[in-house]
Amino acid sequence: MPELKVLAFDVFGTVVDWYGSIAREAMAAPVGLSAEAAQAFALAWREGYRPAMQRVRSGELGWTRIDDLHRMILDGILPRFALEHLTEAERAALNLAWHRLDPWPDAPAGLLALRRRFQVCTLSNGNLSLLADLARNGDLRWDLILSAEVFRHYKPDPQTYLGVADVFGLEPSQVMLVAAHKDDLRAAAACGLRTAYIERPLEFGADGVARGVKDLSRSPDIDFHATDFLDLARQLECSP
Repeated sequence: MPELKVLAFDVFGTVVDWYGSIAREAMAAPVGLSAEAAQAFALAWREGYRPAMQRVRSGELGWTRIDDLHRMILDGILPRFALEHLTEAERAALNLAWHRLDPWPDAPAGLLALRRRFQVCTLSNGNLSLLADLARNGDLRWDLILSAEVFRHYKPDPQTYLGVADVFGLEPSQVMLVAAHKDDLRAAAACGLRTAYIERPLEFGADGVARGVKDLSRSPDIDFHATDFLDLARQLECSP
């Protein structure tokens, strides 16, 4: 197998904590939800993510950036939380919460460790400006920011995974997708990429594993299984 050269990272949930960050923003003014309602709000906003992207992938919608899809989802869930009173300016500011997501604690140092041996890039459905803001906000040192926006296809379309290899001029097997989502990894593997699973047990809240929305078990069809980025760096022998 050709030498591994590039690690491509899913971002939402893998690199950054969308759940905790969105819940925190929903508790702050002008939204002002209780902690319990804010957590439900974060989950509801995220639940609309895949159906919205599927509307693009099916052709029902033309190419639409994640920022705009997030806004469509937001407008749809506001009545459920009695937040119809939010002004246009307040809604627009809240929608940019996705640009301010906090990284998981190990992410900045873990990426630096992995960069000692590999090139590291994003492969996210988030749009380019969103990913650039997350990198700046979280001190995330990418060699390159790649987005579904570059390929005009959302994951799990093959064009996204194969696009990374093409951008770097590599064979798919020289690229590894790093993600906290096994369906993403399996779609990448079907395109010939190598795969690494990161556990992220708190992605859907403290009870995410108990509720069955996070599966932390080891899967034999995934090449590497790591607790976090620093653990992956140790497994990949990225010496300090």
